[in-house]
Amino acid sequence: MNNKRSPQSETVAWTGVVSDVALAIAKGGIGYVSGSKALMGDALYSGADATARLTEVLPWRFGHDQKERTGERSVHKWDNKEPIIAIIFSVLILMGGLQIAFSAIRDLTKGHLISPSPAALVAVLISIILKEAVFQYQYRHFKKLGDASHEAYADSHRYSLYTSLTVVIGIGSSVAGGSFDWHPLLYMDPIAGLLTACLVLRKGYILIASSIYGKEIEELPHADASNFIETVQRVHGVIRVEHLKALEKGRYVNLQVKISVNPRITVLEAHDISECAKKLLLHRFVYIGDVHMDVVPYDPGYPYKSNHELLDNDDVPTLLQ
Repeated sequence: MNNKRSPQSETVAWTGVVSDVALAIAKGGIGYVSGSKALMGDALYSGADATARLTEVLPWRFGHDQKERTGERSVHKWDNKEPIIAIIFSVLILMGGLQIAFSAIRDLTKGHLISPSPAALVAVLISIILKEAVFQYQYRHFKKLGDASHEAYADSHRYSLYTSLTVVIGIGSSVAGGSFDWHPLLYMDPIAGLLTACLVLRKGYILIASSIYGKEIEELPHADASNFIETVQRVHGVIRVEHLKALEKGRYVNLQVKISVNPRITVLEAHDISECAKKLLLHRFVYIGDVHMDVVPYDPGYPYKSNHELLDNDDVPTLLQ
């Protein structure tokens, strides 16, 4: 991936943020008018999704702009501000989740049960369709580019889908209870609202924990790291990639690479080869945060011998007899 594609990736990322904000506003308004606690909880969860995406897009955007101005990767200068933004939004999300949970418990205990408007059920069904369309668009884009964030998108979308399905069951049952005059079904909407509030609290806790303690670093599987290995092997002077470890941290990937070069070249030439490989990785994959390069002399290993050993002893065979 080159720099020309980064604006498109930024557009794709912002599409998710804008769609989550729009869904949160729409579902929150309809949920308030229809009196559905479950739909209001789902709206808050969409707002939490938007917050999580926003705290990932902003440092990536500002880090990319700084890189274009200075010619160096300075993403981590903005990372210091990211926890403050995430914590502020996370606290608001936690407060909203607690409010919905207390409101649902109050309705369940006092018996203030009403059947939500069918518009609430239509709204959540439409939101699921739109959410799935945006997810497929983002997931396919980042997976095609080899961006490690597509797995994080899938995991986040899974819990968002669980939340929306819970809301569908709660609102649908409550609407059916109001239509058929079956009072027990009216409890389903506040129950779904309580469950949704628990998922919102979980989301807010994860946002705060990742901001304070840092995002979990995970090693990418070999299939995802194969693109990095292929890129390094294209550098002139690299004989073999001895080892490559790709560590995912949020939207960024840090690489630890060990390459082997001709043992007869100078240290300065080996350094130039490693710098060329590092710059190629940073240029092609804009989501790479840092690359640590180790250079070792190439060793063909037994039963083969290197050229300088052959000059010292011509009688010893180079292959097993």
